[in-house]
Amino acid sequence: MLTPAWYPSLMRHDAASRTDVTAQLTDEQWFLIENLFEWTPPTRAGGRPPIPPRAVLEALLWMLRNGGPWNNLPKCFPSESTCRRRLREWTENGVLIEVWSRLVELADERGQVDGDQLIADGTFCRAKKGGLWWALAARAKARRSSCSWTTTAPRWVS
Repeated sequence: MLTPAWYPSLMRHDAASRTDVTAQLTDEQWFLIENLFEWTPPTRAGGRPPIPPRAVLEALLWMLRNGGPWNNLPKCFPSESTCRRRLREWTENGVLIEVWSRLVELADERGQVDGDQLIADGTFCRAKKGGLWWALAARAKARRSSCSWTTTAPRWVS
């Protein structure tokens, strides 16, 4: 379990601020998904201690909620490279899908999921800009000096 020692910014401030980072997961939510993450606590053998998975998951959830580039990640979270590496590992292993399904199931059991309010967000999708990519590529390779529409047509079409 994480203590305030893992979050250095919590030890610096006596009063809360609107700009302070708040926890993204409750303890109940974390205990529901904790067994999905492989982590061994630091040993006396030396070396750099591993970052706990909860701290990395909190950072990833903060990024999802707030958006923006990785370098905007607050200093109280693990480094950008650690977060990216764990995100890649957890995505390839299917851990994040399982985390999502367990948390959605918990919210559904509590009646916090409203099927009428579900939407698909397309803000991360690339706009097609009207046309298929191979048609746009063929048009871009056509000779520019001719004004005939046949310059983009394949030669075998008569």
